[in-house]
Amino acid sequence: MKKFLVLPLVAAGFFAQAQSIGNSPYAAFGIGDVKFDNTVDVNAMGGISTAYIWDFNNNFNFGNPAANKNLELSTLKFEATNENNFFKSNFDNTSVTKHSTYLSNITIAFPISSKVKFGMGYQPFSSKRYNILTSTTLENGIVEAKSFHGEGTLSTVQAALSYQVLPELGLGLRTNFYFGNLYDIDELTFSDAPLINGYSTKNKVKSFNFTLGGAYQKKLEKDRKLTLGATYTFGNTGQMETYYKNSTYYYIGDEKVNESIVEEKWSKDKQLIPMEFSLGAGLGKDAKWFVGSQLDFKKGETIQFLGQPFEYQNSYRIALGGWYLPNYNNFRNYFSRVTYRYGAYYEKGNLQFGGTNINQFAITGGMTLPFENRSANRMSGIDLGIELGQRGTLSNNMIRQNFINLRIGINFADKWFQKRLYD
Repeated sequence: MKKFLVLPLVAAGFFAQAQSIGNSPYAAFGIGDVKFDNTVDVNAMGGISTAYIWDFNNNFNFGNPAANKNLELSTLKFEATNENNFFKSNFDNTSVTKHSTYLSNITIAFPISSKVKFGMGYQPFSSKRYNILTSTTLENGIVEAKSFHGEGTLSTVQAALSYQVLPELGLGLRTNFYFGNLYDIDELTFSDAPLINGYSTKNKVKSFNFTLGGAYQKKLEKDRKLTLGATYTFGNTGQMETYYKNSTYYYIGDEKVNESIVEEKWSKDKQLIPMEFSLGAGLGKDAKWFVGSQLDFKKGETIQFLGQPFEYQNSYRIALGGWYLPNYNNFRNYFSRVTYRYGAYYEKGNLQFGGTNINQFAITGGMTLPFENRSANRMSGIDLGIELGQRGTLSNNMIRQNFINLRIGINFADKWFQKRLYD
């Protein structure tokens, strides 16, 4: 069964069985729908993290582990995402709306010394959850039925270390551990056939890689500053264990009966997470505003999927964003101390079907709401973000996905471990 030719059938089944598929039909391919992103504040700025050094002392940048020279407080973040997807296809001119809400980020970070900062975090990396059934009546009157089912989640745990080599130059290293299980099965049968033919793939993932980062910030005249940054993700260790099976059987209830294996394969692959690098540049004014840009590149990889090689294309992402803070010392006007964020991005995706790329673009925005009327250097607060965009196209029987994603995060920041000298 050629998985690469299945998307039009997925589109058909997706709209016919709209309540039983995950949030994106494109999750049916490869390792699923990649959810991994940075924190709410970074996402609200279009995802610019490579050349982003927060002016205050209450935030840790996991995107570029070198860009954390101002962190002086211990921080604990909890973040959640609400996804609202609106799908449309030229198949019978149909449309469907899907929603999901999930915990998207937990992080803790703290300074070890004035030059060394450390952070750990958890995020879901990718997920798939779909269940699609299609049926077609052939010219001879026989009904052909196809079923596509997939489920599973990959998660990532990160540990990052920042070291300030010079007042203007920082270096950082982040380790990324990916773990989880993914399962896909395609089934084919005919109304005059007693058996079902099933093609299944089970992937067990335990893999490490590493991200190196560098950040340079130069002070200019009139309290302005120039920031440059770069990251490089490399070094897959560990592996993805894949078991593929082609078999025939039938069901009694939900149980397979009389299964006969036609073909089975076991394989191991270390190239699950691709090599990636990013470059960024930004200009800002101390405690007032910042605007930055970023270019990301991911190398394409080939993995085993349903017994066949599945090829991810080279992809890139261009982003622009920043923030504005009216007056952090104005305690008479709360909204003068709110940080307002904005951004946009375009991504040439790594999925391609029939020569058509599955690309994505969006505009983003958000704000950081401080909790208390205290110094800006002790800001716990709530981060809010919104992302409005589009993925895919209606061409070649593809599916266009419009989305509105809402994000919220709570950041608790304080000097938790400081010894009190006076009561």
